[in-house]
Amino acid sequence: MLGGRENFQADRSAAESVLRIFPETKQKVRENRAFLRRAVGYLSEQGIRQFLDVGSGLPTQDNVHEVAHEVNPDAKVVYVDHDPVVVSHGNALLAKSEQVIVVQADFREPKALLGLPAIRHHLDFAQPVAVILLQVLHFVSDEDDPEGIVAAFKDALCSGSFLVLGQLSGDDIPEDVRARAMQAYSSASGLWLRGKNQIGRLFDGFELVEPGLTPEHAWRPGPGGAPEQLMTTGWVAVARKPLLIGPGGGVRRGGAIPFQLERADAVDHEAWQIRKPPACG
Repeated sequence: MLGGRENFQADRSAAESVLRIFPETKQKVRENRAFLRRAVGYLSEQGIRQFLDVGSGLPTQDNVHEVAHEVNPDAKVVYVDHDPVVVSHGNALLAKSEQVIVVQADFREPKALLGLPAIRHHLDFAQPVAVILLQVLHFVSDEDDPEGIVAAFKDALCSGSFLVLGQLSGDDIPEDVRARAMQAYSSASGLWLRGKNQIGRLFDGFELVEPGLTPEHAWRPGPGGAPEQLMTTGWVAVARKPLLIGPGGGVRRGGAIPFQLERADAVDHEAWQIRKPPACG
């Protein structure tokens, strides 16, 4: 749907099935990718140099490492997917890059994922990390506790780290389309559409970056503003793990200082002039 060359026949067949149910899907996929590019670009400009892209799938256009390296060529990226074929193919494509790795893991088991030696070796969790959970949580049932999954990632992050999250929603999708989509996924992994309020709760413990929780096309659109949309099919946001203000106004996390700030009294991240982040601990 993005026009990339790296895909399998199964991917193409699945895309064709979804397009028959919801022809607008192709446009929405592209909007979602454009949001990811804007979010990674924004975070890179804020000084984030480490990214954990969970449920990444095959490399396509405007990959996280490509966008991050436009700002900082030394940025490190870990792509995670549960499919061993995707992981093998991704590692072959990215074999020449020392800054990027692809790891096999199930994001529904975040503690096991975060404990993998390859990830711990590649990323320094004493430094700020951006975790990306984009369009994967609608494959997690309520019984599998999506809020708990996100919380486990949050607990592993240093203050000043970020979460990029997006999830499909049924808020504005006609009932017949919703029913057909859920039926199409019923024989596979399943599909759980959630409302805006439910998705908002996934960010508990984080501070939303402006403009907050929005449709993909409305999050910090480029020149010309957001395109007109007739239907909202999902909600996205970028959020920061709060920086704690310690005694004397210093920004702290336990005894850790995740960023060296020009304005130590600031709590608005966009007002900070960020130098190279020292270790959080």
